[in-house]
Amino acid sequence: MTDTAQSGRARWVALGVLGTASFLDGLDANIVTVALPSIQRDMEIGFASAQWTMAGYALAFAMFLITGGRLGDIFGAKRVFMTGVALFTVASALCGLAVSPGMLVAGRFTQGFMAALMLPQVMAVIVRTFDRKEWALAAGLVGGLLSLGSIGGPLLGGLLTDLDLMGLGWRTVFFVNVPIGILALILGARSLPSFRADERPQLDMPGVVLLTAASLGVMFPLVQGREQGWPAWMFVLMAASVPLFLAFVVHERRRQAKNGSALVDPALFRHRSFSAGLVVTLLAFTGISSFSFVLTYHLQFGLGWSVGDTALAIAAWPLGIVATFQLGWRFGATRGRLFVAAGALIMALSSLAAIGVVHTQGAALTMPYVAGTAFLMGLGMGLSTPILATAVLGDLPPKDAGAGSGVVNAATQFGAAIGIAVVGAVLFGLVGPDTAGTAAARAADFSSAVSVTLWYNVAAFLLTAALAPLLPRSKPADAEAGPAGKAERTDLTAGGLVPDPA
Repeated sequence: MTDTAQSGRARWVALGVLGTASFLDGLDANIVTVALPSIQRDMEIGFASAQWTMAGYALAFAMFLITGGRLGDIFGAKRVFMTGVALFTVASALCGLAVSPGMLVAGRFTQGFMAALMLPQVMAVIVRTFDRKEWALAAGLVGGLLSLGSIGGPLLGGLLTDLDLMGLGWRTVFFVNVPIGILALILGARSLPSFRADERPQLDMPGVVLLTAASLGVMFPLVQGREQGWPAWMFVLMAASVPLFLAFVVHERRRQAKNGSALVDPALFRHRSFSAGLVVTLLAFTGISSFSFVLTYHLQFGLGWSVGDTALAIAAWPLGIVATFQLGWRFGATRGRLFVAAGALIMALSSLAAIGVVHTQGAALTMPYVAGTAFLMGLGMGLSTPILATAVLGDLPPKDAGAGSGVVNAATQFGAAIGIAVVGAVLFGLVGPDTAGTAAARAADFSSAVSVTLWYNVAAFLLTAALAPLLPRSKPADAEAGPAGKAERTDLTAGGLVPDPA
């Protein structure tokens, strides 16, 4: 039986609310992709601010995800979830109303923080509201909506920007969240159950501060360094991130030994396959996130494509995911290493194909070439990402599965943020600050820069494939139901959902 008195329609309404929040997260992590060049032109912002608009969401989500789960245990899942939805909606409106780069970037960071409040509460509510035998169905429905938002984000962002509703242009990609968020708040207030964890953990604020400082020490120079001429203090800041990360590790060990309330349990990393799996996850997602970023900027800034044409070309990407997703999900559980390696090699091939068509076609690049490379990238993602998280978690004992999934979720977001920062620094450094001049000159500059930049993606995917053998050989039989079926509730709330395939 469930832990609450809810039954029948009320709990399915509650599930709809949880799914709506998950959809918003998937949507906003990706909807900005094809609209970003239009945002940059309209607001006359630099490339660094554009990178923060993309990477800031993922970085904030990664830094606060596990903390969001802890806050749900301390203050109650419903209260934290509703707070996250409300402030996410407000942040979306502020992004749409942004009149300066700082306001836009602050809004995106806030969206990421609030998504980190919402998402960890999803499984917490599911395991309290539904019977154990219904957990897989409920989590699957919510995960499907998360993936739908992720896959449909770029296409919807392109269409909304091109439609230019009421003359709002790109701002509609943020305003679309407002009515959805308000509806979720109204329905959530009536349907979500109120509860707290039986054993409330302590909040590891020193750990949060150390991790945030160390992460920003790496990210800030990568994003801002080129525009500021790489002053010496930028390199000092990057160097300082190393002792900050070490201090975080030492603090977590001491805190876990003292009262078991570390932000990240160091015991997880005693499993070699888990540690190696996090590296594989980071590498894979640095390549995935940055590929679409580079492609979008080349098409719109370099070749002058419209937002709508860019979105239609990139729409082949989710079609590729759909084509192989079921294959990876159905057969990858017992062949995780093979499927991750195969998918990574196909994504490396996609990056090589993109280099080839950009170099050979130049300004004459047409939609079929772009769609072909995007479709190939989707095929690789469909094979590898559905089972990557479960492969990484394969050697962990069931009691650690929920906590481990939270770390894997954070790793995917860190990877996305780092990929955009690194590739953006290379691309915009090669293109230079002057993107004016003739269309032919711009196309030539971008084609040359993109042909060089995408070698990072090739390398990232090849390394992912090379490290895949360090993952567990197969998923244990007792993990077939997924981490949710075996982990304790407090682990689930800390972990949130396993990363979606998009």
